[in-house]
Amino acid sequence: MVSLNLANQTYPAQNSDDAFELDADGLSAGVERENVGDEQITDPFDPREIDVTTETRSLDTLMKRLEAGRLDLDPDFQRSRGIWNDRKKSQLIESLLLRIPLPTFYVAEFVTGRDEGLGEDSWAVVDGIQRLSTIAHFVVPESQDLKPLKLSGMQYLTKEDGSTFETLSHALQLRVLESQFTMQVIRKATPEAVKLNIFARINTGGVPLSQQELRHALTPGSARALLRKMAASPAFREAVADSVSPSRMADREMVLRYLAFRIHDPLTYAEQDFDNFLRRVMERINGWTDAEAQGRQNEFDSVMRTCSEVFGDDAFRKRYDDTHARRPVSKALFEAVAVAVAEVTRGGDPGISRRLVTAAATIRDRFIELMADREFEGSVSQGTGDPSRVRYRFGRLHELMGDVASGRLG
Repeated sequence: MVSLNLANQTYPAQNSDDAFELDADGLSAGVERENVGDEQITDPFDPREIDVTTETRSLDTLMKRLEAGRLDLDPDFQRSRGIWNDRKKSQLIESLLLRIPLPTFYVAEFVTGRDEGLGEDSWAVVDGIQRLSTIAHFVVPESQDLKPLKLSGMQYLTKEDGSTFETLSHALQLRVLESQFTMQVIRKATPEAVKLNIFARINTGGVPLSQQELRHALTPGSARALLRKMAASPAFREAVADSVSPSRMADREMVLRYLAFRIHDPLTYAEQDFDNFLRRVMERINGWTDAEAQGRQNEFDSVMRTCSEVFGDDAFRKRYDDTHARRPVSKALFEAVAVAVAEVTRGGDPGISRRLVTAAATIRDRFIELMADREFEGSVSQGTGDPSRVRYRFGRLHELMGDVASGRLG
């Protein structure tokens, strides 16, 4: 079993060669910052497709929606953004008690089976998760599987220190429940590209959401749980040398990219929008049966173990010589190496896996030679979402692993 120690690991923001992605605390996430490609809009949407309505809802109404399963706070997403301590939560509740208005919340409409015939759809919270999660913790803690929040560190209502919602006076309870919130509702008919544009614009302050966090917010369903489970697996943690922070969901994006190119042939990849491609894969994963999801998990774990044995702590990292200067994990290398191993081992054939492990020294030497190929190096460094670069890096790595698996190289 791999012991996670990310909380005690710090990395420089960059080294002489590579810049790191940063986590929510501004520390290295252990993953190389990636240039996926041109972010310019190639197919502008019609502004008339923007369908955002402003609604005012009482806190009581929102908590009832939450208890009915029709307000998706996604506590797991909240944790990835950092959890407020009880003192900070108490200050928010004190603001409600003092009738200080809270900033606007943004939610996106989506449809679930429970919504049929109800005349109103479910909401996924995309801006304001911390605030609504805090309010839920105080008013309906059971909905969050938490113990009642006791107020502490109150600045004005000091006599309420130690109070829970249940022990507040009836007048103060009513004041909380009658609090009015402004909700900007992104309607379900709004095209996905428009939603992403809106999210990018509303997250210009503070720490902007990462692309995977945006996908996570946009795509409720079982894919979230599967990506979380696979990214937390001991086999994955060991393969990346326990160095990828889960803080901004970089680890889940890596898993998603592996799955995407296991179900879509990378050698025929022609998508012009890499992000949209990954979002569609998440939607497809939502339709998997439990058995199919478990099968993918088992294959992934087997592939990760093979990669660990072949590359050691250098798995999925650029290596230009045989020195021991270790670089951050590359997402582009991760997906290409892992998928190549999965393909040549037919999803984890132990005999072929042993053949790769036996030839580990040869594979590592050939990999260094491959990194000297300027076209390959570019395919894992710049414009990594470009179709021609995707096809090139997958093709070269599949060729390398295939040569060893077939006995042509050993």
